[in-house]
Amino acid sequence: LKTAKEMAERCRETANIRANPGAFLGTILGIMTEKGRDKLTLLLPPGLRTFGLWLEQLIAESTGKEGKGIVPIEGEPLGPPQVYGRDRFYIHISFGKNSPRQETFQRWKKAGFPILSLRVPTFAHLGGQFFLWEFATAVAGHFLGVNPFDQPNVDLTKKKTLDFLDSYQKKKSLSEEEPCLKEEEISLFFGGKVSTLVEGLQRFFSQARPGDYIALQAFLPPVSSTSRALQELRVLLRDKTGLAVTLGYGPRFLHSTGQLHKGDSGRGLFVQLTADPTEDVPVPDAPGSPKASLTFGVLNAAQALGDGAALRSAGRRFIRLHVQGEPMKGLRKIISAIKISLKAQ
Repeated sequence: LKTAKEMAERCRETANIRANPGAFLGTILGIMTEKGRDKLTLLLPPGLRTFGLWLEQLIAESTGKEGKGIVPIEGEPLGPPQVYGRDRFYIHISFGKNSPRQETFQRWKKAGFPILSLRVPTFAHLGGQFFLWEFATAVAGHFLGVNPFDQPNVDLTKKKTLDFLDSYQKKKSLSEEEPCLKEEEISLFFGGKVSTLVEGLQRFFSQARPGDYIALQAFLPPVSSTSRALQELRVLLRDKTGLAVTLGYGPRFLHSTGQLHKGDSGRGLFVQLTADPTEDVPVPDAPGSPKASLTFGVLNAAQALGDGAALRSAGRRFIRLHVQGEPMKGLRKIISAIKISLKAQ
């Protein structure tokens, strides 16, 4: 709290913008976005990993609306400069006295990528960082011409989800469309007829254009093996397409990057990954009640279907891959199919 108060004092109005850290950082974010570098890539040490998740929510939810937005790229493994597009802007936050990765950053700078470095001396200074980034995000919103304090598109997914839940209460099943293809344990929802999973994926990714981004939306159990496989898929997509790739677990991302997904200029390609629950738990109708009208598995599925419907209604490019059976086995098959489809591009 002490460092937050100190940062608040430093961010008061002043004629010298460089003396106001929040205004200075927000101006940089705004100008970089105006210049087409709207993929803000956060480079954080392991100790600040969860702070990166908070930053992702703050930036995406505050700026992603009215056809505009800054796309935060959080938790992405490092790669060589040639796999990144010219829509990237990097912010490196180091912790303590040491600042590793300097050789990597020098290579990126020589390749023409802008990098801003910030240092957090101790964990106690995180309070100051919270205030700094909130202030800077509000300033960036001014540059974009949006209100950073609302979330107009989040309610769209909520409404679609409630529609699916209402249908479930009446029919005892979720009213979802038929897949355009079933290949062993994988069901593909894309639109139009395809003969193979690889063909469907190839058609989907052929829509990608420079300046787009890919969003992996995983409504899967957030265990370490799944996270490693998803990061593998993320790197594969980035290296083969040159596009920034975000990764979020559902339903959490619905209240972070979810606003940006429906509210930005429509440059996202959305890959939703769902699976049958390996185990399920009933949701009591009231606290302590033995009666349960639905389960967490149904609620999770309704939120995935609701977000997919919201994305499509917003005109977004969307594909869903559903796994029946063991999620990890299905995910490995999906990664293999995507790898083959990208080779054929």
